[in-house]
Amino acid sequence: MARGGVMRSLMAEGGAAPLTVPEPPPWLQTPRLALAERILESHRQAYGTPLLAGMAADASPLQRAQALFAAPAVVLAHDGQDPGGDPGPRLTYANRAALRLWRRTWGEMVGLPSRLTAPAAERAERRRALLQARAGEAIAGYSGIRIDSQGRRFRIRAARVWTLHDETTRACGQAACFSDWWWLPGPAPH
Repeated sequence: MARGGVMRSLMAEGGAAPLTVPEPPPWLQTPRLALAERILESHRQAYGTPLLAGMAADASPLQRAQALFAAPAVVLAHDGQDPGGDPGPRLTYANRAALRLWRRTWGEMVGLPSRLTAPAAERAERRRALLQARAGEAIAGYSGIRIDSQGRRFRIRAARVWTLHDETTRACGQAACFSDWWWLPGPAPH
């Protein structure tokens, strides 16, 4: 069976037994293909450079979405809810590098209030950075402390945070990307 156990049946030619085709993984399903495009295009608009270096100009949305998911840098996105609200923005995207770093599955990560990616003591600073990025469309060089699903803390450095825009150019969320991070010393999580 496919990931998550979801299968589709298609009728084979000539009335033969139906063919079973696995559903694509969630990051390659139609709504996420549009989100991947939004992440990539909004990054290009914010920074003047592509998020994924070397991507062919004629790559399909499916190819771009797969490349974004497989990228070595951590890429996350959340919806456009007020960072100071409760529960605040919820994650809408996490690539493989992000899922590994936070030690979560796609189903655990996507939908999670994004404030829970940071320790409670660091959330006010995170909120300020998100508001700064929202006001200026993007920031670069952000550093902060985050926490994985097991309670292990790590520092991120030189992160980029940018505003996502929909097809009408309306702000509809934020994304972040970083590749510079390290585990912080401390007691082992229980």
